This record gives sequence, structure tokens and C-alpha cells, in this order.
Amino acid sequence: MVLAMSDAIIDWVSGPVLRAATQKPFHLNESVRVGGQELLGEVIRINGSAAIIQVFEDTTGLRPGDPVTATGSQLSVKLGPGLLGNIYDGLLRPLNARDRFVKPGIRHKETGSSFNFRPSVKVGDKLACGAIFGTVHRADALVQRCLTPPDCVGTVISIEPAGVYTEDEVLCRVDCRDSDVSEISMSHSWPVRQPRPVLQRRPINGPLFTGQRILDSLFPIGCGGRAAMPGGFGTGKTILQETLAKWCDADVIIYVGCGERGNEMAGVLHEFPLLEDPHTGRPLMERTVIIANTSNMPVAAREASIYTAVTVGEYFRDQGLRVALMADSTSRWAEALREISGRLGELPGEAGYPAYLSSRQADFYERAGHVFTLAGKEGSLTIIGAVSPPSADFSEPVTTHTKRFVHCFWGLDASRAQARFYPAIHPLQSYSRDVKSVAHFWSQTGHPTWESQRQRFLALLEEQARLERMARIIGKDSLPPRQQHVLMCAELINEGFLRQSAFSQIDRYCSAERQIAMMQMITRFIELSQNAIDTGISNEAISSLPIVRRLMRMGEEISEDSLEKFKDLRIELDAAFNKLRRETKQEAAGNEG
Repeated sequence: MVLAMSDAIIDWVSGPVLRAATQKPFHLNESVRVGGQELLGEVIRINGSAAIIQVFEDTTGLRPGDPVTATGSQLSVKLGPGLLGNIYDGLLRPLNARDRFVKPGIRHKETGSSFNFRPSVKVGDKLACGAIFGTVHRADALVQRCLTPPDCVGTVISIEPAGVYTEDEVLCRVDCRDSDVSEISMSHSWPVRQPRPVLQRRPINGPLFTGQRILDSLFPIGCGGRAAMPGGFGTGKTILQETLAKWCDADVIIYVGCGERGNEMAGVLHEFPLLEDPHTGRPLMERTVIIANTSNMPVAAREASIYTAVTVGEYFRDQGLRVALMADSTSRWAEALREISGRLGELPGEAGYPAYLSSRQADFYERAGHVFTLAGKEGSLTIIGAVSPPSADFSEPVTTHTKRFVHCFWGLDASRAQARFYPAIHPLQSYSRDVKSVAHFWSQTGHPTWESQRQRFLALLEEQARLERMARIIGKDSLPPRQQHVLMCAELINEGFLRQSAFSQIDRYCSAERQIAMMQMITRFIELSQNAIDTGISNEAISSLPIVRRLMRMGEEISEDSLEKFKDLRIELDAAFNKLRRETKQEAAGNEG
């Protein structure tokens, strides 16, 4: 009797994975409804007349004999102008103050909101795939463009006038090539595992500017690039991602908490709505979408949340916007893959992860990029994924495979974090392959020597690490003056340039102009101190100069609206070394007399 009313019946259940005996053919990755509560699931394997299904909701209460109904489509989410400013679960279902938990079997996001629509086409216009047919103006969010679905092309036969409409109301009718009429609304659905098509992928051109000196000046990420942020517990991954979300120059922020601890996620959900957008002075949530999926939520939904987030990011990218996706953390996503793979009885790979771990990571990271959209706009999607390696072991599989697909690697170091050094990014464990792609940005900003200064800073930091190992054996005072000078300059780079507190009212953000001025001040100090060492002045005399303390504190003492003070600081720096040379000469002359 059940078989007559459904497409399959359950004959085996193991947590989020079940097997169903099918009555009609199922398709791989097809979404299904399971049981009396119509829980959302997805077909992940087909074996003859049996379909293996992963369920994205709590399967408590399911039993053999319960029905499974096919939907005929892949796992999809609805994309529209109502996304911005809201919080969703891993399947893009709304979370709000009233409904603290998503009800089992609930469909996608609510459709009751209305928006001010203005058409940008008229009857008779030709619409290509993914074309813009209107704009939506919201008082509490940025202006958005209404897109035709990427698989819709034809001639406009009707278009609604400007007015207030809901997301699901038909606004435009298109006569397609196959004589069908497509009805288009503000929103449309798209499969989360299928990348949205673009007209052309473009090389990276310019940075995603973050306002964090160690990133922008030493390890920049290109707009449309990919970055990994690995670090052990307590190294500041979540704080750094929140900082990047607030201060980076992206138009839209997608923040996905994938399998994070509930307390951390609760903090994010509490803090983000209260944050002010430094670029506009309005709430940051007006250009933010948060996807919350804590570690105690169904493991299959955790696996899907990453794809949901990147699909939302592609949707805003297709409107010609710069989008930044913060994924925290991809390790929890990989653990979800491992758990589901184990329940399927698949042969485990390294550390128990499935053999297809690297290909799944590639599927995710390769959806980033700088593109020309189908609508002819230039947009970008930048992905920054946090990684939580066990025991901060960067040789574990998730971190190792991630390094193959990203151009920026920001390694967070536990020892720096324990020393209260933030951001705790270790400059010798990190790298960026986007340096050449962003060099022209610094030239246009007035810093043509940025690349050479960057190399000089990194060389000094590397030499510092080598000399500190030597100093542990023979003692720092036994080192020659030139090597002691290297240690002094490297300390100034660390304390005066790389250290930057996210909680400082002055130094939490550093503009390109201020970064340039600070790099030039430190470079000038290195040159003057090197000349002083060559003339016989001791390192102790140089390090005891009051100006050295000023240089270490310049990030906190010189704000964005007082950059002219750097000129005064440079004059003080030159005067301090001139005075030191005179005093040294006078002392030497007195000793000779």
C-alpha cells in the first residue's frame, strides 16, 4: 500500500544515511522527501533498485517502511533580493528570534516580504541567459539586480510596471525559443552543487583590501582569489574572519559557520547584527548573509552548507558585485564527509577521510574567481576558508589538500597567539601567490617600491628566526653587531607593523596610505641604523633612542585622519640619528683628548 503512494520505501537507516527500495528510477543528487514529516534528503548513490539517501534533518523516528518521495530536481535553494540581512541554516531556511529551531520538513525561506521593483527592459527586448530585467530597491540593503535564470533566453512579451511586489510574483514573461513562455519573478532556484555559469573567467586584477597590514602588505589576496587560514584552537581564526568581514572592501559578505561550536556561533549571531559598516555608517548586516550550522546540527546539513553558501555568493557575483565568502571551518565540513563515508562503508583514505576529499575541496574552492557575468557585468567571488587541523598539525590531510587549491596560505601560530600577538599569522609559514597580480594596485596608490620592501621585510624576519636559534646556543650578546642589528629591525617590523589589534579604535583598520607610510618609516629606520652601525655606533645606543618606542607605537598613535604626522615623525627620526652621530663623535673626541 505504501509503495502505491510513494516512489520508494525505507528498508535500512543509519543516522543521517538510509537505504530505500525504489519503485521508479531515481537520479543521482536528486532531492527527496522522507517520512511523514517530509524531511529533506538527497540521493548520493544508486545501486540497482536501491537508493542510498543522506537526510539533512534529524532522522529520529524514521523506520523501515516509511515512504520516500522524489522531487524530480536536484538539491536547490531559492535566490532573491530578500537574502541580504538575514540568518539561515545550512539549507537556506530562515532562523529568527521567534523560531530558534527549524521545524522538521520546513521548505525554503519565507516569501511574504515585498520589495520595490523597477523594470529595466520593455516589451520586445531580447533577454539573454542571466540577463538583468530590473532592479530592487530596499531601504535596509543595497540596490540589487533582478536576474533571469541562467537557462532562460527569449523575447520579453510582458513586464510589470514599477511598484511593490513579493519575491514570487510573476514580473516578466519571456517567449523562449522552443515556443514555451517562461514566467520570471524576482527570485529563482538553483542547484547548490552546480556552479552558476559565467561568460568568461578573468585573471585576478587587484586585491581584496582587508585593512590588515600583515595580509595586505605581506600576503595579499586578489579579488576573486582563494585563501586558507589554518590554525589550532585559540589562535584567533573566528576573530580574524569577523574582522575581515567587517573591514574588507567587498560589496557583500557571506559568512558560513560550518560545524562550529554553539557558543562561538551564538556570539557571531549576537555581534553581527550590532556591528556598524565602517564604509557606510549603517548596520553591517545590510550587506551580509549569515549561514549558521553548529556542530550539533545534522551532519549532512553541515556538508551541504558549504555549497549553499557558495551558491549564494555566486548569485550576488552575477549581479556584478564583489563578494567575500568566509567559511569557518572547512575542517568540520571534511569531518562531515568522513562520517557519511563511514556510514556508507566506503574504503577510508588518509586519517579516515574519504578518497574523494581533495576533489570535493577542489569543487568548492574553484568556484571562486573574477569573472564577466552572463549579464555583461564584472564581478568576483573571493573565498577565505578557515581550517582547524588537529593539534595544529599542518601536515594533516585537510590542510595539505587545501594548499593545492588556494593561492594564499595564512598560517596561524599558537605561540604567537599565546604571546597575545594578533593577528597570530606566522610570516614564515605563510605565503601568497597573488603578489604579482596586486603589485600595480600599490603602484597606483603611490608605492612603486612595495614589492621590494615586502621582500626586504620577509628576508629580515627569516634571518631573525635563524639568528634566534643561534642565540639560544651562544647568547644574544655574543652575536656580531650586524646580526644584533637584524634582530632589532625584525623586532620593529613585528611590533610596529605586523601587530594589529582588532579591538583598537585606531589600529583595527589600516588604509593603504597608512600602510605605505608605516613601511617607509621602518625602511628609513633600517637604513639609518645600518649606517650608524657602520660608523661604530652600538646597537644598544640605537635601541635606547626614544624614537624607537615611537615607531613601535605609530599604529596606535597616528590615526587615519592625521597621516600628516608621519612627515613629522620622519623629521624626528632623522634628527634623532643626526644627534646620535654628533654625540658619538663628541664622545670619541673626548676620549682621544
